[in-house]
Amino acid sequence: MDLGLVDVEWADGEGGGLRKSVLEAVSRVRFESVLPVRRFTSYRGQRHFTGWYWAATTESLVGFESWLERDRAMLLDHDRRVVGLASQPFRVTWQGEKRRISHTPDYFARLEDGSGLVADVRPADRVGPEDAVKFSETEAMCQEMGCWSFALVHEPDPVEMANVRWLSGYRHPRNRVGAVAKRLMDAFDDPRLLMDGAEAVGDPLSVLPTLYHLLWCGDLRLDLSAPLGDGSVIGHAAVSHG
Repeated sequence: MDLGLVDVEWADGEGGGLRKSVLEAVSRVRFESVLPVRRFTSYRGQRHFTGWYWAATTESLVGFESWLERDRAMLLDHDRRVVGLASQPFRVTWQGEKRRISHTPDYFARLEDGSGLVADVRPADRVGPEDAVKFSETEAMCQEMGCWSFALVHEPDPVEMANVRWLSGYRHPRNRVGAVAKRLMDAFDDPRLLMDGAEAVGDPLSVLPTLYHLLWCGDLRLDLSAPLGDGSVIGHAAVSHG
């Protein structure tokens, strides 16, 4: 695909004014800092839920148009590789076989290595023929960009999502108490059960918020494929259940 023939439009992160260019010329645009290129609308009888998610990665709001998109924003926020995140970052338009085609991806994430991740979120059973074409063409555009990758994501693993959703309740930095965090890092220097380590540091009621925050940040790790509980094994590196 010739990126010089693909139009791209985005909302400037400073004043919100629309900017236009061709895709081959925007590799240095900080799409992780732009405003949504379209509004998140709500109305009576609406079948999907729109809202805003506070991302700890950027300490800013990220929009979503469904619970599935909200969950994906949460997973991206939890991903240690992600250093920037924006929703509805741009609209691309290109010439199809019979007409002009436009598509607005759901998310743009800036990764720690400087590359970009363009993500579309859709239930696996709701990818129709027209959607499939848009996703395929968007993936081809990202490949041509060289510095971007593309992901079409569906429903997350329910156990992993439940764990991340719980930890997200402690994502705000206010849950990180410095002295407690240091003692927890020492307590879990060797992998041990969650509650054993928490009780070794102090009263679990005061210790657990910081512990969950460390798990959210990835300073401490656990196996997210198993239900989170008192018997979860916590350590400094990725650990396996059982």
